[in-house]
Amino acid sequence: MSLVCAVLSRNVLAARNSGLMAVTRYVQTAAAPATEPRIKKFQIYRWDPDTSGDKPRMQTYEIDLNTCGPMVLDALIKIKNEIDPTLTFRRSCREGICGSCAMNINGGNTLACLNKIDTNTSKSTKIYPLPHMYVVKDLVPDMSNFYAQYKSIEPYLKKKDGAQEGKEQYFQSVEDRQKLDGLYECILCACCSTSCPSYWWNGDKYLGPAVLMQRNVCLNFRTPSLSTAATPS
Repeated sequence: MSLVCAVLSRNVLAARNSGLMAVTRYVQTAAAPATEPRIKKFQIYRWDPDTSGDKPRMQTYEIDLNTCGPMVLDALIKIKNEIDPTLTFRRSCREGICGSCAMNINGGNTLACLNKIDTNTSKSTKIYPLPHMYVVKDLVPDMSNFYAQYKSIEPYLKKKDGAQEGKEQYFQSVEDRQKLDGLYECILCACCSTSCPSYWWNGDKYLGPAVLMQRNVCLNFRTPSLSTAATPS
């Protein structure tokens, strides 16, 4: 009986000590000094062509970097979720893979999900849609012409003989595959094309660097190991 009482006493004491430690940690946390806000200004291009009388303008938003992720896309999402739900932009993967969040940030075309916020709070970050493209709304450019140009090169392989389609596999050698390195990584974000002055002035005629590079990808499939299987468009 005395042994049972001793065990119970130790358990009660341990529980009390644990509770005291938890309370102490809570008090220490609650008493910790608040982090000083780091207010950053973002000047963002706003325009809705479908709204009568609306004109392009720059709208300023302020956010605390202490409560925001490190990338510009994090700031845009925070602004849309917490400040202004009318702000419009494209985004998807947040991994630099899809190219959806391509825009002009502080004068350079880039992906918002890969562009780190300048933590210098004395400077504002300026964000525009990709240059020299029609604007659907705010930071959303009209990609119709860009995708039409991409479609025009028919960026896929065509079989010389369709009789064997689905009946056999075509293998590509390691050496031939290596010829695609540095080309296939393009995600068609249009950052390079919309940075090109020739594309700005002749976008209806000049395909632009992104589409021409994709054409080069097709040409590089014309290799000995695939020569009897397919040809580029």
